[in-house]
Amino acid sequence: MKTEIAPEAKYCMTVEEAAAYFNVGIKRLICLLESPEGADLMLMVGVKRLVKRKKMEQYLDRLYSL
Repeated sequence: MKTEIAPEAKYCMTVEEAAAYFNVGIKRLICLLESPEGADLMLMVGVKRLVKRKKMEQYLDRLYSL
């Protein structure tokens, strides 16, 4: 049985969940996560990329454009 957790209650989200939550394209989000400035925003679990929600929110708050 899979438990559903609200996105705002999660520590990490999949790239697809993060793209929908932050209203950013999946390709753009992957490029950001693979860049040196986005390395701290991502957690790798095997080959799966997870986005750290709070750090991503803080990062986006500082930006003018993405």
